[in-house]
Amino acid sequence: MTAAESNGLIHNVHQAPFPDADVLDVVSLLGAAEQERLLNLRAHLQANVRKQVIEYWNREEFPFEMLPGLAEQGLGQLSVDGSSWLFRGLAYAEVSRADDSLSALVGIHNELIVGMIHQLGSDAQREEWLDRLRNFKAIGAFAMTEPDHGSDVSGGLETTAQQTDNGWVINGQKRWIGAGTIADFSLVWARDVADDKVKGFLVRMDLPGVSADKITNKIGLRVMQNADISFDNVQIREEDLLPGAAEFSAANNMLRNSRIWVGWQAYGAQMHAIDVARDYALDRQQFGRPLAKFQLIQQDLAEMISNAMASFGLMYQVARFQEEQRVEMVHAALGKATGSRLLRDTAARARNILGGNGIVSTYEAAKIFSDAEVVHTYEGTYEINSLIVARAVTGVSAFV
Repeated sequence: MTAAESNGLIHNVHQAPFPDADVLDVVSLLGAAEQERLLNLRAHLQANVRKQVIEYWNREEFPFEMLPGLAEQGLGQLSVDGSSWLFRGLAYAEVSRADDSLSALVGIHNELIVGMIHQLGSDAQREEWLDRLRNFKAIGAFAMTEPDHGSDVSGGLETTAQQTDNGWVINGQKRWIGAGTIADFSLVWARDVADDKVKGFLVRMDLPGVSADKITNKIGLRVMQNADISFDNVQIREEDLLPGAAEFSAANNMLRNSRIWVGWQAYGAQMHAIDVARDYALDRQQFGRPLAKFQLIQQDLAEMISNAMASFGLMYQVARFQEEQRVEMVHAALGKATGSRLLRDTAARARNILGGNGIVSTYEAAKIFSDAEVVHTYEGTYEINSLIVARAVTGVSAFV
């Protein structure tokens, strides 16, 4: 069974040689077992998530009832189940092909929560959390960004950790924390007042002194429950310090991988935009013929497909470097910056093809268009990632 036969995306394409727009035959690059797994994942997301999540997006609500299905597809354990790096990336893309917000949750969950506890946590922490996290029976939030520190958070972080005879006391504020209002715990990055090093702590969200307020009225990623979190003399145990995260540099590899999954997210969102625009162009009749017959529409579709395939080609090379254990931050920055830039263009073209219907979320193009703005900014802004790339090829830093 081919990807085109199983994905359930197309309802009005008859003789097109590439009916799902995968002109590079991406799925064939996986082994047989991972091909089948990816196609099953695609079928589930297209049938049970893509359309159903729209009203949650409109209401800025989280679809908890979708989590068991995501868990059954293995999306809670991509970072620890032995999948190839290419499958891992394509899985993130498939979620984004249905909804960017859930893709953000799955990416953060794997790269910044499950991955960090697995690699940097203690045996007790892994035993307490990993099984529940794998099945989305627990959710963690990654609490690093602060109200006054985003791109410069590694050097400017102000949240403090004071060691006491009974453990640690955490004080400070975090902002834009994904899943902050629905998480069981936060992985909090705080500066040890004794040695000035930034360290990682697991802080349960039900502890006294922890408060989380949902950030509302976002234009994009509206399903993701971002929050302002305050820590007011929060007392935690000594064993809540991640032993492998005794300084900020310990998180570098996982922060790099987190940036890489956003590159995959940008590719998947472009495929979503192509699905929407192509189907609409085939169905919509104007001047007695489908929009797809007009040269201007075909030009936009061609540009969109080119953008998506270029994004994939870049991310495929990044995945190869990951397999060979020679991936660097410049590769992550290049993938995220380029993918998010091309996504902006692709999403705008999709919205334009739908005309007036392109500004209504139920037709999906407006939703993708709005989410693209967030992808352009989070996990390192487009500008910061561009500067990382330029620094790599000039040896000159623009940051200091």
